[in-house]
Amino acid sequence: MKTAIVTDSTAYIPKDLREKHNIHMIPLSVVFGNESYREEVDITAEAFYEELKVRKDLPTTSQPPTGEFVELFEQLGKEHDAIISVHLSSGISGTYQGSVTAGEMVEGVKVHSFDSEISCMVQGFYALEAAEMASEGKPADEIMERLNEMKKTMRAYFMVDDLTNLQRGGRLSGAAAFVGSLLQVKPILNFEDKVIVPFEKIRTRKKALNRVFELFDEDASKGVPMRAVLIHGNIEEEAKLMKVDLEQKYPNVEFLLSYFGPVIGTHLGEGAIGLGWYQK
Repeated sequence: MKTAIVTDSTAYIPKDLREKHNIHMIPLSVVFGNESYREEVDITAEAFYEELKVRKDLPTTSQPPTGEFVELFEQLGKEHDAIISVHLSSGISGTYQGSVTAGEMVEGVKVHSFDSEISCMVQGFYALEAAEMASEGKPADEIMERLNEMKKTMRAYFMVDDLTNLQRGGRLSGAAAFVGSLLQVKPILNFEDKVIVPFEKIRTRKKALNRVFELFDEDASKGVPMRAVLIHGNIEEEAKLMKVDLEQKYPNVEFLLSYFGPVIGTHLGEGAIGLGWYQK
């Protein structure tokens, strides 16, 4: 049984890691005016944040056309018996549904679409784990079972400098909790029931970060093997320093570094930081 692993660009799995694990990527797009760029293909995260500084209007984002899914699935179907396609939360994008629709259209290969109910490199963890199991020859049903099992310990919290982009893009639920104090707080956000919701409102960036580290410590201090990722919005050096500190404190955790690329960066803005983890 040969299983192919697909994810979308919002997993922001570093390219060398994608290639090492043979993970196929389908890109979402970010649109500035009349110009559309496929993230991770036509535009890098660094170039995106530079563009954001000089543009007056916030870009829009779009999911991959169903035809692109069909084309990729048909191509993979020539050499694989099954495909597992891992995508960002169906609560904030139609990408997962596009994968489901395309899977029903292709013949000769069974497509298992997986709704990560989250995004960014935390979504990427599902793709990585699936790829590792696929390389060991595990059947698709067993891999899907493991992905669903992972959801039980998967956690992610992120902090943004400004909620404006999230609100303008219609990607923040439960925003009423912040009415009247939007500018005075550094909200910690997370995914709940597939959508982004406020978790806690904290007055300063430093306190908000410390609270995220507290939440992480509740799981990491148990000593069980874990994988974690620090995700940053164009503040790589700051994120690297945090990673070094965490690595020294938690030898039981394998840490990765990733970023909020163009599509998610459109909604979170520069300066956002996130931490996600799960038990291996």
